[in-house]
Amino acid sequence: MELQTISQVSRDYGISTRMLRYYEQVGLIQSLRKEDYAYRLYDETGISRLRQIIVLRKLRVPVKQIVSILNNNDAAEAVEIFRQNISEIDGEITALSTVKSILMRFIEEINEKADVNLKLLGDEAVFSVISSLSFSDNQIKETRESLSMEELNKANEELMKLEDKDVRIVYLPPMTVAAGFATGEDCVDKASDLVNKFIKESGLLKIKPDARGFDFDYIEGSGKSGENLNGHEAWVSVPDNMEIPAPLVKREFIGGLYAAHVLRAWDFQDWRRLKEWVNASDRYENDWASPRWESAETGNGQGFEETLNLYNFIQKHNAEMSYLQLDLLLPIREK
Repeated sequence: MELQTISQVSRDYGISTRMLRYYEQVGLIQSLRKEDYAYRLYDETGISRLRQIIVLRKLRVPVKQIVSILNNNDAAEAVEIFRQNISEIDGEITALSTVKSILMRFIEEINEKADVNLKLLGDEAVFSVISSLSFSDNQIKETRESLSMEELNKANEELMKLEDKDVRIVYLPPMTVAAGFATGEDCVDKASDLVNKFIKESGLLKIKPDARGFDFDYIEGSGKSGENLNGHEAWVSVPDNMEIPAPLVKREFIGGLYAAHVLRAWDFQDWRRLKEWVNASDRYENDWASPRWESAETGNGQGFEETLNLYNFIQKHNAEMSYLQLDLLLPIREK
């Protein structure tokens, strides 16, 4: 098997390059570097390990537990981890079964009494219905020897879809930012390194401890966002009168409304799910392409990923990815 670049692996397996770098930093996979070739490469062993990670993540096994399973030859420990996850799933199933049973009982009561005014839902009636239900311990009655990846993907999508409780509506105020951008392989690292170096050398977080950090992908030269991305831009908010050294540039962000969702378990499919939530909303609509800053080099109206708790991430944890938490921010407007 030929060595594959990080971009090839990202495209073939539908995983962001940032997620691949995160898996590498926490010790789940390893990349190779050929002489005179600066980019990350993956061999057959790395690809095989990645397939294992993908399946385990779709089974909702946390990354820390995957590290323990794949980097430890102790089968008993793996079994115990799986038992813990089954126990948690059983709890979720029981809770959902309780809600389902109550709703079904309400349907039966309404159909029997034809109570069009829904007096059934008075306090006494509600508690009467609930107390009349009996629940047995949850047991898995059927076990299938194998599940197809298609079925696993379908189950994962159902469990991971966003609901109203998963999305916040926030307003980003106008701000001045220092921006660094890069293209090609490892463009995320290059752009982020430029900004992180500036933050440290300028002492920015002492001057402005409430500084905020953002970044986004773009297509080089087009100013539009899309699937085959080959550029990345990183921002940090700065005082309006602060001098910004090259190669960074100063930008003026005019602010705007965003749908916000904390990235879960480094699953960047959450971007798609957030867009689907906005598209289905009866209050908001997607405002992805509307200009919110001026840029001759990159896009000027798209979604952000905001680094949460930037101060601690930089000052206390030296920008270590295992401490990185991201908010996905999709530009919207009210209908």
